[in-house]
Amino acid sequence: MTRTNRPDHIRLTSHPPGGKPRFPIHWGAPTARERGPVIGTVSRPGDRNVIGSHGGSYALYRALAVSSGALDPIRRPDLTNTFPAATVGPFEQWTDAKRIVSLDPWGHLAADAFKDEIAEGIDIRPSIAITKARLDLNEMQQAVATGRLKVDGDVVHANGSVGVVKIAIDPVWYLPGIAERFGTPETNLRRALFEQTAGMFPELVTRPDLQVFMPPIGGTTIYMFGDVTKLPDHTTKITCRVHDECNGSDVFGSDICTCRPYLIHGIEECARAAQEGGLGIIVYNRKEGRALGEVTKFLVYNARKRQEGGDAAASYFERTECVAGVQDARFQQLMPDCINWLGLKRIDHFISMSDMKYDALVSQGVTIVERVPIPDYLVPSDAQVEIAAKKAAGYYSPEAPKPQDLNDTVGRALDKY
Repeated sequence: MTRTNRPDHIRLTSHPPGGKPRFPIHWGAPTARERGPVIGTVSRPGDRNVIGSHGGSYALYRALAVSSGALDPIRRPDLTNTFPAATVGPFEQWTDAKRIVSLDPWGHLAADAFKDEIAEGIDIRPSIAITKARLDLNEMQQAVATGRLKVDGDVVHANGSVGVVKIAIDPVWYLPGIAERFGTPETNLRRALFEQTAGMFPELVTRPDLQVFMPPIGGTTIYMFGDVTKLPDHTTKITCRVHDECNGSDVFGSDICTCRPYLIHGIEECARAAQEGGLGIIVYNRKEGRALGEVTKFLVYNARKRQEGGDAAASYFERTECVAGVQDARFQQLMPDCINWLGLKRIDHFISMSDMKYDALVSQGVTIVERVPIPDYLVPSDAQVEIAAKKAAGYYSPEAPKPQDLNDTVGRALDKY
C-alpha cells in the first residue's frame, strides 16, 4: 500500500497546534450548518474538532486494518447514494442544547449539509444512518399463524416478516450537557473519563475548548414500524419499547431472564400499533449486562446459582453489586435523547416495567400514558427470580388484571402452546 501522504512522525493530541478548531461546533444551533460538522476522523488531524473518533469501539478494528495494510489510512468514504431511506426531523428538540446531549441530531444529514466541504476534501462522516428492512422472526410467524397478527402486506407480510425503518446511531457526547444531566461539574466528568480509560483520551483534560466527545462505546438502533411521516403529527398513537442489549437472551434464547420474550412482545405490539394507524418504536441500546459487560454478567450468574440456598430474588441485586461494585451501570439519564430526537412528546403505550426508564423519560418532559408489563405467560421459569426481584425493587406492576385482560392473556398462551 502506498502511504505517501502519511507523516512518519507522531503528533500527540495532548500537544495540539495553536489556534481554535477550523470548524467550531455550536451545540443546539438551529441548522446543521450553523451548528457545524462533527469531524472525528484521523486522516487530517488538523480538521478534527472533537475528542475521540468515528466508529467508537470499531475504531480499533480500523486500526488493525490499517496496520495490516488492508486499509489506506487516508482514504475517505464515498457517500454516494447513502442518504437516509426515510425522513426524520428536524424537530424543535434538536435546537435545545439540554434536551439532546448524547447524539448528533444532524448526524444523518451530514453528507448533504456539508457537501461542499466534503468536495473540498474535508473528511466529514455521518454518525446516523437510516435504511429500510424486514424483520424475519419465528415468533412473528407464530403470531400470524395463530391470528394474533393480521397480514396487511405493508407492515406484516404473508410470510410473517415485518417491515421496518432501521436507524443506527453512534454516540456523540456534548460534554457540558452530559455533565449537567448527571449533576456533576464538567471538569469532574472529564477527569473521570480520562482516568477510567487509562488516559486513552488526553484531550479530555488538555483541551477544554473541545466540548464534543465520540466515546468508544456501543451505539443505539431504532426500529420503526409504520408510516414514519406521521412522526411530526402529535396525535399519532405511539407504542414504544426501550430495550437494553442482552445477547444471551435476545439472540440465543437463554431462559434466565425475560429479555427476548419482552423484546418480542414489544415488537408484536409495535407491529399491531402500526397496523392501527399509529407508530411502533423499538429503541435497542448496546448496554450488555446492565452496561457492566457480558463477562461480569456471567460471573454474577454463577454467584447467584452457587450461593447458599440457590438463586433467590432477595439477593438478586446484591450478587451483582458483590461482583461489579454497583447494581446497575446503565444510568438511563441519556436514554431519552433518542425519543427527543424523534420529536416525541408522548408515548401512549410504553412496553416496559422499568422504573428507571420511566423516570428518565418523564424527567425529560415525555408524557407516558400507559405502562405495559410483560404478560406472565411469557416469563420463563428460570426468570421468575429476576422478575420477582425487579418488582420488589420498584419495577412497575399493575393492579389485578381486568377480566378481558385475563381472557386475552389466556388466549394468547393457548395460541402459543
